Amino acid sequence: MSKTVRERTMDSAAARAKLKASGKPYWRCIDPGMHLGYRKGLSGGKWVLRRYLGDEKYIVETIGAADDHSPADGDTVLDFFQAQRRARDITAKAKTPASPQGPLTVEAALDAYFERLEHEGSKSLADARGRAKLHILPKLGNISVTDLTRDRLSKWLTGLAGKHDDDDVIRGRRASANRVLTILRAALNQAFRDSKINTDVAWRTVKPFREVDAPRLRYFTKDEVRRLINAAQGDFRNLVKAALFTGCKYGELTRLRSGDFNPDSGTVFVGQSKSGKARHVVLTDEGRRFFETLVAGQPSNALMLIRADGAAWGASQQIRPMVDARQAASIDDGSFHILRHTAASHLVMSGVPLNVVAHNLGHADTRMTEKHYAHLAPSYVAETIRKFAPTFGTTDDSNIVSIRG
Repeated sequence: MSKTVRERTMDSAAARAKLKASGKPYWRCIDPGMHLGYRKGLSGGKWVLRRYLGDEKYIVETIGAADDHSPADGDTVLDFFQAQRRARDITAKAKTPASPQGPLTVEAALDAYFERLEHEGSKSLADARGRAKLHILPKLGNISVTDLTRDRLSKWLTGLAGKHDDDDVIRGRRASANRVLTILRAALNQAFRDSKINTDVAWRTVKPFREVDAPRLRYFTKDEVRRLINAAQGDFRNLVKAALFTGCKYGELTRLRSGDFNPDSGTVFVGQSKSGKARHVVLTDEGRRFFETLVAGQPSNALMLIRADGAAWGASQQIRPMVDARQAASIDDGSFHILRHTAASHLVMSGVPLNVVAHNLGHADTRMTEKHYAHLAPSYVAETIRKFAPTFGTTDDSNIVSIRG
């Protein structure tokens, strides 16, 4: 019978409370080729078993929750010694020391990574899961991690960015692709640290797109906006105005239907966005009047913004009219996407709080909004410093009388 092992840093809830939260388990060898691990998250920990399979291969699996906040019941919640017995039982019941069922897939690696984020209470979990569902799983989910190569991953990354005629759109897509690559790498690196795979060369050598995260500060002044609207022709003028009043992206605008405008609340409902989250865009009084005129007499399911021939706006069809309108307005540069920056910039400069602007733009939080627009709010930096900066309890030297001769 194996001897029960003690480990002062892990064998009690009080001892484990002193450990730092970490995605990498704290390990203790309990038998030859068998390690019991404790993976600590922000809201509690899990017991993890690592078994040696031979030929320099291991299997790692979660075997139960630790009794950090709930009493051990020997079933779903285990203390250190119950976890040892569970680990030995699992090992004894294993029919052969073979590798786990089937190869480790990218989807399985992501699941393990998301489980860790959940244990740690990560605020980025929902965003990471959403990006993986949209951009990683469809192309790579069923692929064995051992079949990943640098070329395969590089082609996948290039495909995420796609091609476009608009430099600003290209930069945004590349920045988004880099964020998705970061999620995939984190999941695969965890699998590598847990000895589920033997090498990390394939994804470690893939280079992300460079110089894509610098914020573009260009926006149209009020005078440029007036000239651009006057220069825009017919149906394209409505598209320009809608972009300026909502801050919506081109694709969001082309999908709007008359019923998405609520005249009572003065909002436009964006049901399909890049992030997958719906939102209600709040309009100014000027914007409300524009949309009231735009949808007057239209059925609720009719497209709100259409071309002069009655057809829907298609991909990239805004580029040529934008160039023509800009040149007619004597504006040197600026893509259609800059209308979104323009809408947000003027809101911020008018004193609208950054969190409100973030809501209208559909940002998950204020980080992107601050990155692009905080410098336009004259009081933002000063107010933030005065709110959060420490005080040192110093006195006013002007009231101190010098006694030096």
